[in-house]
This record gives sequence, structure tokens and C-alpha cells, in this order.
Amino acid sequence: MTGSGTDDGAMVGVIGGSGLYAMDALEEAEERRVQTPFGEASGPFVVGRLGGRRVAFLARHGTGHRIAPSELNFRANIYGMKALGADAVVSISAVGSLREHIEPGDLVVPDQFIDRTQGRVSSFFGHGIVAHVAFADPVCGPLAEVVAYAADTAGARVHRGGTYVCMEGPQFSTRAESRMYRAWGADIVGMTNLQEAKLAREAEMCFVTAALVTDYDCWRDADDVAVEKILETLNANVSLAKRTIANAVGAVTTQRVCDCRCALDNAVITALEAIPDARREELALLLERARKTNEGSHGK
Repeated sequence: MTGSGTDDGAMVGVIGGSGLYAMDALEEAEERRVQTPFGEASGPFVVGRLGGRRVAFLARHGTGHRIAPSELNFRANIYGMKALGADAVVSISAVGSLREHIEPGDLVVPDQFIDRTQGRVSSFFGHGIVAHVAFADPVCGPLAEVVAYAADTAGARVHRGGTYVCMEGPQFSTRAESRMYRAWGADIVGMTNLQEAKLAREAEMCFVTAALVTDYDCWRDADDVAVEKILETLNANVSLAKRTIANAVGAVTTQRVCDCRCALDNAVITALEAIPDARREELALLLERARKTNEGSHGK
């Protein structure tokens, strides 16, 4: 699962969550604004090199942390990464722990999600084109291995696997909700990563979450979520997150074996001639590989 970081031209996308607003180690860094059919991304993408690998960084909540979870334009953020040439996305996220053994300061690489959001746009499709991608395993397994190993090498206490509950926010959980999530078997709770995972799959990009634990949510009677404590833990973990990203980026290779990058094969149900021209144009970037593959399989 490792590589030199210079074996191909593929770009790695990094989405920085709460506390991680910049990647100072990027060399030859330049800001790039990407026009998308879905509006503005959270801000400019910062494109540069890290350990010889091309990287595109985006601060999820914008400059100065001004965009709330429910206000994020997830489609523009993921589309922008795709347009820049990223084939893998590493998403950094702050989360609360739902398990005693997952302590503040730990890092979790979850492999499952539960959706508790309300009405967020989670698909590029619809409005004249229907697609159903497989999502039983929402995280790229090979990429998750790379990130978990990178975090371990960076000195993190790493938990491989687990279930991330994505709640609406911006308020934190009630105590009843927190205990319900535990009863469901969930391990961590956050507000952002599920939509990113769904859209990355539709965009045929590998996706993984590196979740930084900031607190115990509020399921323990002795604990409430205190913003000042969260910020304190986040600040302590920023350098850890940057080391993890640096280690992971250098090990990402396009030689990984997964189904993420062919997710649209046989997923588009709508007949090509029935897709409105405007929608076909909007989604051309996403549909191009699958279209060529399907044409080739019919001898065209």
C-alpha cells in the first residue's frame, strides 16, 4: 500500500476541518479558484507539492471558520477537487467519542457512517439523470490503511475502523441522542463527513476520514461538550494532523486496488438520450470515464 509519492501524476485532495485551516508545508503553493456547476466552494483551493506529491488543500469551513456544517456546499468542494485532478480525498474531521476507550486526542479512521442529517444535498445526480452507486462500504479500504499507518507513524493513538454518526448540528447532541448513538453501536459523532463520502463515491474518487477526537460528547454524566476544551484539544492535534497528512500523501499511489474509481459503471440508470443536455454538460467531468468504458464494451 505504500509508494514513493512520485510514481504518477495523481493529485491527493485534503479537506481540513476545525482547527486545520492551512498546510504550511506545501511547496510551490498557489491559490486556485474553481468554477463549478454547483456554485462556490468553501474558498480557494491551495495547490502545491508535499513530499513530491501534488496536493490540493481546502479549508472546509472557509477562511476564519465562517461556514456552518449545514451551510457547506459539499458538491462544489468535491467537484472542485475532481476538476483539479485529485483521485483521492483525505478528510480531516473533529469528532466526539461515544466509547470509553476512544479518548480525546486519539485518531479514528472510521469505515462506516450513519446519516442523521436533514435535507442536505448529498448527490450530483437528479433533475433528469438518475444514478445509484454502491455505498455499502463508504470508505476506500486501501486508502484507509495508508492513513491509519501514516497516523500511527506520526505518533497518534489510532483506532482502525468504527462507525461515524453524521448529525445535523450546529448544536451538539442532547444526552438522550448521545446515548442512543451508543446503543446503535456507533463510535464517534460529527457533523460533516458523510456528504463528502457520498459525493466522492459518485465522483469516482477514493475517500477516507481521519477523525480527531476532541471530547466524549455528553453520554457520560460527568461530561458535557465544552467548546473551550474542544479548541484546546484541537490546537494540540493540529501538528499531529499535519504529520499524518504528510506521511499519508507520500504513500498514496494509483496502484491501489479498489472499486471507488469505477463506481459509476452500470450506476447511471437513465438512458443517455433521455438526459437533458444541460445536465449532461454539468456532469461531463464525472461521466466521461464511465461513458468511454461503456462505449468500449459495446465495440464502439
